[in-house]
Amino acid sequence: MGRFRRRMYEEYAHEFSTDESYNIAYRKVKRIKGFYSHLKVYLIVNVIIIISHLNKGYIGNHFEVRGFRDWEIYSTAFFWGIALAIHAFSVFGRDFFFGDEWEQKKIQKIMEKEAQNKNKWE
Repeated sequence: MGRFRRRMYEEYAHEFSTDESYNIAYRKVKRIKGFYSHLKVYLIVNVIIIISHLNKGYIGNHFEVRGFRDWEIYSTAFFWGIALAIHAFSVFGRDFFFGDEWEQKKIQKIMEKEAQNKNKWE
């Protein structure tokens, strides 16, 4: 835990320890942070793998395009990407794209559009 977070937690521990909504929010933030750490490592490792394999394609004074078509270069990114997608689904849930907030915004937008169309002809 960082110094600032530890100090804040110690100062307000008596308030936070009994607040269930804080504990739920804290766990959710930790899960989101874990996902973004996973995403960062995924990107760094796969960029290194792809660049290292592409350097093998450089022979003498010319570059062989063969390196772009090798399945072994992209297989790690592909299978790890599936695991990353599963991790994202577990963190953000089914409502990642079309959650309750999205539904409410869309309903409001449609109602406003209908109201404008109704007022346009009056």
